[in-house]
Amino acid sequence: MAETKGVLLLNLGSPDAPEEDALRVYLEEFLMDERVLDYPRPIRSVVVKQFILPKRPASSAEAYGSIWWPEGSPLVVISQRTQQALQERTQLPVALGMRYGKPTARQALQELLDAGVREIFAIPLYPHYAMSTIESAVVKTQEELAELDPTARLHVQPPYYDEVGYLQALYDSARPHLQDFEHLLFSYHGLPERHLRKTDPTGAHCMRSADCCEVPSAAHGTCYRHQLFRTTDAFVREFNIPAEKYSLAYQSRLGRDKWLQPSTEAKLAELAQNGVRKLSVICPAFVDDCVETLEEIGIRGKAVFLAAGGEEFELIPCINDHPTWIDTLAGWVESFEKHEEVVLAGM
Repeated sequence: MAETKGVLLLNLGSPDAPEEDALRVYLEEFLMDERVLDYPRPIRSVVVKQFILPKRPASSAEAYGSIWWPEGSPLVVISQRTQQALQERTQLPVALGMRYGKPTARQALQELLDAGVREIFAIPLYPHYAMSTIESAVVKTQEELAELDPTARLHVQPPYYDEVGYLQALYDSARPHLQDFEHLLFSYHGLPERHLRKTDPTGAHCMRSADCCEVPSAAHGTCYRHQLFRTTDAFVREFNIPAEKYSLAYQSRLGRDKWLQPSTEAKLAELAQNGVRKLSVICPAFVDDCVETLEEIGIRGKAVFLAAGGEEFELIPCINDHPTWIDTLAGWVESFEKHEEVVLAGM
C-alpha cells in the first residue's frame, strides 16, 4: 500500500554550532567511523583522541564560522530546503537524516515509522560511491532500522553519477556560470587509494594500472574514481569543453597516506603559475554546498590561486535545491511509489 511507504534523505551532517566544543563532538563521531579512518579501532582511537582532537576543533570552528548562515549550517539548511521542496511534490512522508550530527538518521527513521511507514526509500545525497559516504550512511541506517523495526524494509537509491536526471540538474545549475570562463577545475573530495582497493569486489582491478578506470570491470559499480571520471566526461561533453580548458583534482586530504592525486591546492597554484588568470571551480562530489566547498575552496582555495598570480576566481555553487534536482528526486520517488521493488545498493 502506498501509505506504508516513505522517503529518507541522507546527508553527511554538520556540527551543531561553529564552536570548538561542538566541533569536538562532531569530529570525534566523524573520525571514529571505521569507514572514514579505516585503521583498527585502537589505532584509530589514539590518532583521533591524541593527535586530532586536541587541535583540530579550534581551526575547524573558525572554518565553519566563516561560512555559517544566520539559519544555521549551510549543508543542513540546504538539505532541509530540499526536503521541504520534495515534500511538496509527493504524498509520501519525507524525512531528513544525517550520518553525523543532527537530525540523526535514527530520528528520521523513527519519524517515518511513527507515520506508519514500513517501506523506506533512502536517497543518499552523494552521487558517487565511497565507503566513507554512501556505504557508511547506508550501513548505519540499516543498523538503526534493524533496532527500531526489523520488519521494515529499506530500499536504497544506487549511485547516480551518470543518471540522466542528476546530470541534467548538474548542467542546469552550472550553466549560468559557464557563459564566459577561461579554465574550469573539477575539484572532487579526495580519498586514500586504499579505500578504492577495499571497495573493489574483484580484489584485483582498482588502482592496479594507470588506465584501470577505462577498462570494463565489475569494480566500477563501487569505484569512486571511475564514477567521478564518468561525471566529468559527461559534463565536458555537454558543454563542449576542450581538454586544455579543464583540469581535475582532489581536495580535503587528511593524514599522510597515499591519496588520489593531484591535490586541489597544488593544482590551483599550478594553474595560476602557468598563466590561467580567470578560474572557475566546480565540486560535483557534493550535492549541497558545505564547509568543503564554501570555505576550503571558496575562501582558502581562492586565496591560493590569487597568491600564485591568478586574477579572477569563481566557485560554482553545488546543485543544492535547484528545481531540476527537485524534479529528479520527485521522479525517483514517484517510481518507488508505483513499484514494489527498486534496485538495492550493494553493501
